[in-house]
Amino acid sequence: MTGSRTAAPQAVTATAAVHALLTDGTTVSIRPSAPEDLDNLRAMFAELSAESLRMRFFASGAAAGRGAAERLCEPHTDRIALVAVVQHGEREQIVGEGEAWRLGPGADAAEVGFTVAEGWRGRGIGTLLLEHLADAGRAAGIRTFTAETLADNLAMKRVINSAGLRHSSAYEHGGTVFHDIDLTEDDAYLEVVADREFAACAASLRPLFAPRGVAVVGAGRALGGVGRAILDHLVTAGFDRPLFAVNPRADEIAGVPCARSVDLLPHQVDLAVLAVPADALVEAAVACGRHGVRALTAVTSPVPASVRTVLKAVCRRYGMRLVGPNCLGVAAFGADLAMDATFGAHTPLGGSAGVGVQSGGVGIAVLDHLSRLGIGAGSFASLGDKADVSGNDLLAWWAQDPDTKLVLLHLESFGNPRKFARYARRVARVKPVLTVAAGRSAAGSRAAASHTSASVTPGITREALYRQAGVVATRSVAELVETAALLDTGARPAGRRVAVVSNGGGTGVLAADSCVEAGLSVPEFSAALTKRLSALLGPAAACGNPVDSGPGADGVLLRKAVETVAASGEVDAVLLSLVPTALADLPPTVGADARTPGVPTVTVLVDQAASVDTVLGADCGRVPVYGDAETATRALAHACAYAEWLRRPGSEVPAVPGVRSHDAARLLSVFLAAHPEGGWLPPDRAADLLACYGIRCARMVLADSEQTAVAAASLWGSPVVLKAYWPELVHKSDVGGVLLGLSGAEAVRAGWRSLKQRFGEQLAGVVVQELAPQGVELLAGVDNDAVFGPLVAFGIGGTDTDLAADRGFRLAPLTAADAEDLVSGSRAATLLAGYRGRPGGDAAAVRDVLSRLALLAAEQTCVAEAEINPLIATPDGVQAVDFRVRVEPRTAHDPYLRRLR
Repeated sequence: MTGSRTAAPQAVTATAAVHALLTDGTTVSIRPSAPEDLDNLRAMFAELSAESLRMRFFASGAAAGRGAAERLCEPHTDRIALVAVVQHGEREQIVGEGEAWRLGPGADAAEVGFTVAEGWRGRGIGTLLLEHLADAGRAAGIRTFTAETLADNLAMKRVINSAGLRHSSAYEHGGTVFHDIDLTEDDAYLEVVADREFAACAASLRPLFAPRGVAVVGAGRALGGVGRAILDHLVTAGFDRPLFAVNPRADEIAGVPCARSVDLLPHQVDLAVLAVPADALVEAAVACGRHGVRALTAVTSPVPASVRTVLKAVCRRYGMRLVGPNCLGVAAFGADLAMDATFGAHTPLGGSAGVGVQSGGVGIAVLDHLSRLGIGAGSFASLGDKADVSGNDLLAWWAQDPDTKLVLLHLESFGNPRKFARYARRVARVKPVLTVAAGRSAAGSRAAASHTSASVTPGITREALYRQAGVVATRSVAELVETAALLDTGARPAGRRVAVVSNGGGTGVLAADSCVEAGLSVPEFSAALTKRLSALLGPAAACGNPVDSGPGADGVLLRKAVETVAASGEVDAVLLSLVPTALADLPPTVGADARTPGVPTVTVLVDQAASVDTVLGADCGRVPVYGDAETATRALAHACAYAEWLRRPGSEVPAVPGVRSHDAARLLSVFLAAHPEGGWLPPDRAADLLACYGIRCARMVLADSEQTAVAAASLWGSPVVLKAYWPELVHKSDVGGVLLGLSGAEAVRAGWRSLKQRFGEQLAGVVVQELAPQGVELLAGVDNDAVFGPLVAFGIGGTDTDLAADRGFRLAPLTAADAEDLVSGSRAATLLAGYRGRPGGDAAAVRDVLSRLALLAAEQTCVAEAEINPLIATPDGVQAVDFRVRVEPRTAHDPYLRRLR
């Protein structure tokens, strides 16, 4: 389970209009039908063939289509009705419709049906409508769609079968088939949706990265302007497809044909670069849309937010994709394409990297470094203000591009980080994805009522996102490029054991220290390996780890030493540190020429000025050479972490049994109906909510009187705990609000009176709870960020949780590997294993609670934060002892629904 939003059954409400992409990259609007759609709906149904009408309505007469058009335009509280609309300039065309009728008041099932216009089938309209109907249905508490079709309606059968939702079919006599479609968003469904979105996004970006022709609108006749610089770059790079300038005062600029207006351009122009003032940007975009241009890059800067909004609307109306505004431009290189539509100082080298940045300055630096290192860029986009094309779109392009071998990203913000995490994970499985982790600091910790929320910072959420997605997160542009140089060679170490080989003892020791500081290990060699190295290098050499060959060893001897160590099976990587001497010839290609299959060799040349450079090896192509050991080991540690991520199992979100999502949704809707502004659930309601997700809580009663407290305490026949309660109370122990081990009615009465006397009228009640068993005290919490979604926290709990400062974080939903990492990566793991002879705890049960808590927050989006502290773990299981849940009214939003920004 991945965490479908759930809702108690309620009236169907209209969904907002959104734009999405068809399989061929065409932009389509999906929105509720409206009375003003009547003529366009009639036109669509009138053009249907008799056979299409029979398939949709079980009748072939035109009257069925006219009746359906009228019905779709009438509002109804128990029906969802959507239309798919394509814009042809100022004219709209409805190319599809979909309906879902609830099967009775309050029912959680609805009957669904679709129509796709003649001439528009095979482009994914039916599937897209089904996805959006399902999203609206979930929000209305609908769990299942049913569909009745004719047995020979193969088109409808294909839509249902390819949707990715679990479904079943039953055949009836008379040629009718009944389909039941489960609307649960499981991991398999989201992967199918991602497949469709990747294909559609890539198709929509083809005019951007592989245009049939380019026009630079606003290119000047004189040197110095941005438009002229971009035009000159296109010429210098060797762009050999149709290229035009647009300038009202010229017929030719720098040998390039110039049109006096956009409407005079030839029609083979796919991409227009807009280098015009901000107040002329919208007019230029409209002209491009009317002319049939399919992609825009707006380098204009600055652009007011109001202009960006209109510019984006223009692009949606005409089906154009937009990079920018306020950007450096785009570039693409391939076997038959050399396009540099940027205004950096130099034309970048074509190559194997896909590069996406928000900052133009960062883009220039990255392109220059990649060119210097010989890696080069296959595609580049400076996203700027990200009015349309985002990092998620670029990931879709790079996923399908076989020439992209690694991806480099610099993103200052995320529009949809949960989708980014899923999509980056898909790409990272087949090619490295690296980023500069911008925005790591927090202006200050939020004032929050739970330990979990108070500890969440922007850096923590981004770090969790990158770690789970397999993204290699670096802290600077230099580190980004240094790591890319190594990953570009295919280095995927099988572990973290490193052999250090050097011809200078001091540099070898420093290199070994750098390895350890970077999280790598420098193991002691076996006696057999030491003996082989000694025989090779001679008695004067130090043949432990690090290896010191002495200053007289030449390149051949050091290469053999590297090969000997690599072939031993005792290490996973070799760090070769070279000190130039007058005693031997040491070419920088020593490490590159060594034959060490499966064991990468990283070379450090201590007199090299650059932090990283590249050399050509005899057999392995271009490899990096680093200027110091710290830089080299940092890159190697990143390569190790990426390789570990690739090897780890459990990349799917596991199904969680025993969950009552709809009961939880009803509980929360009742609370919000009584408290529209939200607030903290009372302890008994919080326990009920956790129980809906199979999280076992210590038995408790929220007593509002002394008599109720005494009666509750008698239920369990064992000592109880009394806890003061009022909604704002957080740290009960700090104010003396917890009384432990009370036995018998008199002790409970005395305890009640003590709490009442201490806290007076603010005391809203007293929690009477069975005494929890002794065990490992843990913290499990979740903070539901409005942008990043639920962030799950885990660590040592109890009253000293802040002092322990043991807190790990992962974004929901949790895969099995995520839950394992959270637990095993904490200091609490030592306690769970049984520290110094103490009883441990059931780690598997702890992981299960974390998965259930993540699912709760992912499904119940109105849960703003929740925390269990302590969660008591014993060898026999786990029990939630103290817990808090804060709820606030939120509009449910599916981050995985296919739609454009």
